[in-house]
Amino acid sequence: MIAIIGIILLIGIVKKNAIMMIDFALAAEREQGMPPREAIYQACLLRFRPILMTTLAALLGALPLMLSTGVGAELRRPLGIGMVGGLMLSQVLTLFTTPVIYLLFDRLSLHLKRRFPRQEEEA
Repeated sequence: MIAIIGIILLIGIVKKNAIMMIDFALAAEREQGMPPREAIYQACLLRFRPILMTTLAALLGALPLMLSTGVGAELRRPLGIGMVGGLMLSQVLTLFTTPVIYLLFDRLSLHLKRRFPRQEEEA
């Protein structure tokens, strides 16, 4: 039950990382005129270090919970295990799935724009 706290923390970290990556990609597309593939690639390169540092800080903070012994350790250990395992898995998934999903949604929006072009209203 206490591991749910760790899951909430993981959701927040993963969400923040994905939003930062996509925000940088959208800014590169709009301001520099980059194609979506290049924009998300540059965003991944630019945001890799901050994402890694955030994840490592949370992971190192959870290690004492995971490795704890003594009174009450049986209550804190599931929180630490859930956080450490989830952070390692989410780091890999965030760095690989966010760009893929970004490009899929970009292709979907292009397909929808071609299929349903906007009609300008007559004044």
